[in-house]
Amino acid sequence: MSRLILLGNPETKRAVYLKKGAEKAGVEVEVLDWRKFPQNFEETDFQEEEIFLKIDPPSWNSCCLEELDRLVSEYEGNLDYIAASPGSKRITFLNHPQGIKELLDKRGCKRRLKEAGIPVTEEIETESGTSAAFRRGSQYPLTEQLLEAMERQKAFQVFIKPDHGSGAAGVMAFRYEPRKGQTALYTCAAKEPATGRLVNTRRLRRFTDRQKVCSMVEGLLRSDCIVERWYAKAEHKGFSYDLRAVVQDGEIDFMLARLSAGPITNLQLNNHPLGAEELGLSSAVKSQVEQICRQAAGCWPSLRSVGVDILLERGSLRPRIIEMNGQGDLIYQDIYGENKIYCRQAKMMKRWQQGEEIR
Repeated sequence: MSRLILLGNPETKRAVYLKKGAEKAGVEVEVLDWRKFPQNFEETDFQEEEIFLKIDPPSWNSCCLEELDRLVSEYEGNLDYIAASPGSKRITFLNHPQGIKELLDKRGCKRRLKEAGIPVTEEIETESGTSAAFRRGSQYPLTEQLLEAMERQKAFQVFIKPDHGSGAAGVMAFRYEPRKGQTALYTCAAKEPATGRLVNTRRLRRFTDRQKVCSMVEGLLRSDCIVERWYAKAEHKGFSYDLRAVVQDGEIDFMLARLSAGPITNLQLNNHPLGAEELGLSSAVKSQVEQICRQAAGCWPSLRSVGVDILLERGSLRPRIIEMNGQGDLIYQDIYGENKIYCRQAKMMKRWQQGEEIR
């Protein structure tokens, strides 16, 4: 007996539209609810049955950025639990939990991509190493360390991101004018008045008061962050943009441009989606983007489906990978259209269930 199982949240669009794709393919996908994990996982008979398992991300209710490291750590522990379970050798994973975990780590992901010769957005370095060193046991204000590093490397615009975050949570676009001492910060984070904690508001704000800016940057740098150069992005009709591609089984199933009047392009912030084909890019640029997306996906052979975020540098249109996501397959413009991404996953499951080889 063989079963197709999704470990996720039954009410989410991810689960609903995967089941729609499965229905179209003529297969049935069961859902194990993350809220009942690990009991429901332990009750599944992986010893006697053949299982194809897809793992969706859990839903988190907290908007406090200080809790992000803990929540991610718990999730990574659950992924380790699945990978080490006695029946894991009998499970065929859509995306292996170890591969998902590796892509949760933005810094480690960038390191592997660079080793493979794939262009990425580069980290800002301290005198003692990468941006990870900004938080290692120093009483000296981390924001001052960052400003010194920015001056030393003549990089006066940076992005600061939680190393394990997603959906623009905690992302800060930070500008510094050293001659005038002026700063500007664009972020969805804000300080909660009652507690002073940084929380994710899902609304982009601009701050220019230096004391407030440095306080917010300091708060984020005290967590596990990655600091990268802020590259000027290509523009389309007055909006800057980057690209999200979904690569599955080595093929690009969907590519979308995310247009924004500000520096942060995530679509959760009411930015504008546009089909990549409407950008009017040359065939050479499109070919280059598709090639690095496939190369990047190929660095994780245990992942059959990955989301890849790419920027094109303004002027040269040189592509660089911003980050990757082992669970980046939810694109509203796709599910409300052809539902191509989840239909492809359902077809993989059907081929597996019929005994066909899948990579």
